[in-house]
Amino acid sequence: MAWGQSSGIKRTDLQQHNLSVPGREVVQVRVDFAPGVLAPNHSHHGEEIVSVIEGLLEYQLEGNPPVTLSAGEVLFIPTGTVHSAKNVGSGNAAELATYFVEKGKPLVEPSD
Repeated sequence: MAWGQSSGIKRTDLQQHNLSVPGREVVQVRVDFAPGVLAPNHSHHGEEIVSVIEGLLEYQLEGNPPVTLSAGEVLFIPTGTVHSAKNVGSGNAAELATYFVEKGKPLVEPSD
């Protein structure tokens, strides 16, 4: 995800495995956000489960009011839902993102 790596977002791939459902895989990534940094609108070809592990992150899912989560809180993002995430704290913020997605498709689809 080139836009993330160059904009104050660091993605660290942790694991990737085939699922028992044909054509699906699980991908787990740690995402670090510098203070004030926004991961702009995007979606995924599958479900995402977010667990905040550090700091304060605000998530905006299309059609819903923003929600702010701190360390230990979780969020479920349905397949294809356009969303963004922003570090609204004063220090680093990080999440553990677990994706259950279609194999062979891009993990992140930028959106307007």
